[in-house]
Amino acid sequence: MAGIYIHIPFCRQACHYCDFHFSTSMKNRDEMVLALAKEIVLRREELGGEVIETIYFGGGTPSVLTNEQLQFLLDSVYANHTVISNPEITLEANPDDLSDNRIIELSNSLVNRLSIGVQSFFEEDLNMMNRAHNATQAAACLTEAVKNFDNITLDLIYGIPGMSNERWMQNVEQALAFGVPHISSYALTVEPKTALHTLVKKGIIAAPSDAVAHEQFLLLADRLMQEGFVHYELSNFGKPGYFSRNNTAYWLGKKYLGIGPSAHSYNGTHRSWNVANNSLYLKSLQENKLPLETEELTVTDRYNEYVMTGLRTIWGVDAKRVQAEFGYKFSDYLLKEATPFVQQGLLSFENNILTTTRAGKFLADGLASDLFFVNLK
Repeated sequence: MAGIYIHIPFCRQACHYCDFHFSTSMKNRDEMVLALAKEIVLRREELGGEVIETIYFGGGTPSVLTNEQLQFLLDSVYANHTVISNPEITLEANPDDLSDNRIIELSNSLVNRLSIGVQSFFEEDLNMMNRAHNATQAAACLTEAVKNFDNITLDLIYGIPGMSNERWMQNVEQALAFGVPHISSYALTVEPKTALHTLVKKGIIAAPSDAVAHEQFLLLADRLMQEGFVHYELSNFGKPGYFSRNNTAYWLGKKYLGIGPSAHSYNGTHRSWNVANNSLYLKSLQENKLPLETEELTVTDRYNEYVMTGLRTIWGVDAKRVQAEFGYKFSDYLLKEATPFVQQGLLSFENNILTTTRAGKFLADGLASDLFFVNLK
């Protein structure tokens, strides 16, 4: 089975830390929806007839679309693919878009999972990040959302300059008070070419501290696990039965089709990505052309990707699978390079599965890069 990701490249305003592709101009929104539907049609054979089990509206801010536009895109997916009877259909949404009426309307649509970009329940944090919503809207939308949706995840950001551990844990407790079954949490990162990068460079905002972020990450993980959440991926915590089916499919190497500007696709052997430019995307689709580039993944690429995704999850990296799919050269290399980290207590190797320990989890991406094969074709 496979998934479909639909990138909605619009936001009401630009968050200081965001480096995803989006536009704050809504003038081409209707035209973009038609182009997205056309791309769905043009690429309907690309997944080889695989059944669709997840549909994910990401962005950008997908909640800037009307319910009618969302339904139009879902109708396009259903008309061109076979979809299982109980798919996970996720909508990323900002609190300022989620009025009580909008939430009720969405609950009566095919959307059955909300991903709400709260980030913080404190006004000073939201102002620093230039979020479009305020703390009151964050609490209000969650109060209504939990009445109408069973499957909700919210985003929180830690490592914000000036955020004490006490305030961070107040954020966590506030999230828990709403009873949501899933929380995604990320360290504030200064990405190149973002407003945050400029503000930090000018000394207007202090640079985030890795040490503080690590400490707050551990506080979060320990507290959520006390509440019965499973830390199933580096940035994701879910109650049993509420893991993100969409994201889990990515981490387990399933196929997915990415629709929209900047969206990526993967079919097991090839990766493709659409142009990250709204005007060029629209022009290509108007000419019935696909605005994408494709690369064939080498055995080294596929091994490295498996290590990267595997170490981020509770499922880890299976040495036997590495041997079967990539050969002894890779499995021997993996175990040799992993041994020092096992001895340091950062990785665990049990039953042929390599996973991060509590001490190593925050370092998962760096550990994975140390296990990458380089220059092996």
